[in-house]
Amino acid sequence: MSAIKRGEIITGTSGAQEEIFPVSTQEETLFTIFEDIFQNFYDKIHFGPLIEGAAWEVAAPNKPTRVSLYDGYLTVDFGPWHFHICIGKNKGTEKNPTPEALKQERRTSRAEFYRRLNKEMIPTSWGFRTFNGVGVQQVTIFLPSPFYQHSPFVKYEQPDWSKLEPWDHLRKKYLDLAPEALDREGNLFF
Repeated sequence: MSAIKRGEIITGTSGAQEEIFPVSTQEETLFTIFEDIFQNFYDKIHFGPLIEGAAWEVAAPNKPTRVSLYDGYLTVDFGPWHFHICIGKNKGTEKNPTPEALKQERRTSRAEFYRRLNKEMIPTSWGFRTFNGVGVQQVTIFLPSPFYQHSPFVKYEQPDWSKLEPWDHLRKKYLDLAPEALDREGNLFF
């Protein structure tokens, strides 16, 4: 385990504290992160918008049949359904080009890995999320929890620290941060 390198601590609108680790919003960087997560961890994650009043925790039905990029939009296609997120330059068509203001609004302007902290400042959940140009969340990817099985929802009697493998992989690859003992000090947060 490496020495603790703390990210920025923020307080969300709900009052919960989170530690964030920003990443580049360059199209290539975001595409690589999304492709890595959805190709390698599709069966371990849940994802969707997490906003005040709504939490969509969707599970992938299978490995994506395609992860692609077209006109600035990432597409993750599972066959029966898919989703799009604008992570790059959205030009539109020759006959209907995208107005500059709309390009700025649609595109990811903030991307970060995060971990939610309890009152003792110990991590209790982990994830990755992006926000568009006006600060509206595009998606949250909920990484596996060592405290519970997500579907069906079952609390573990003892934490299963192996569930942090996706978090450890992503932190190392995109933040150059080794696994931390801090991530393995928590207990169930509810």
